[in-house]
Amino acid sequence: MTTIINFISGLFVIATLLQVTGCQTVDTRHTQAVGSPKYPPSDPSQVQILRTEPTRPHVRLGEVRAEPSSESVDVSKIEEALRQEAAKLGADAAVVVYDRTEVTGAWVTGSWRDRSVQPIEGRVVIAIAIKYQ
Repeated sequence: MTTIINFISGLFVIATLLQVTGCQTVDTRHTQAVGSPKYPPSDPSQVQILRTEPTRPHVRLGEVRAEPSSESVDVSKIEEALRQEAAKLGADAAVVVYDRTEVTGAWVTGSWRDRSVQPIEGRVVIAIAIKYQ
């Protein structure tokens, strides 16, 4: 009996942790630019996050997209996710070019004849991964 109670208590603790930390995720993906050179992955801690294009000579490697799970995700966590993804392309920096809330999906409810579609909005951050020359 105590084993079952301990097991249920453990599941409750794990579910609570997942719920608390699950709301603070950032989904990322990247797209390599057509014709861009390929570089080995760089050190994410060395990738700069920029708000304007640098004047220093550079080559565009591709696009990095980050979608935080909620509006409450801290900016530092979003920037770290951008660094990690840009580093996969071998980037030295990621230049943020888009930071807005947009429709990222839809929620459909109701029966077949009486459906309701409600948009799901979320924050989307897009950066251009670059390599200095």
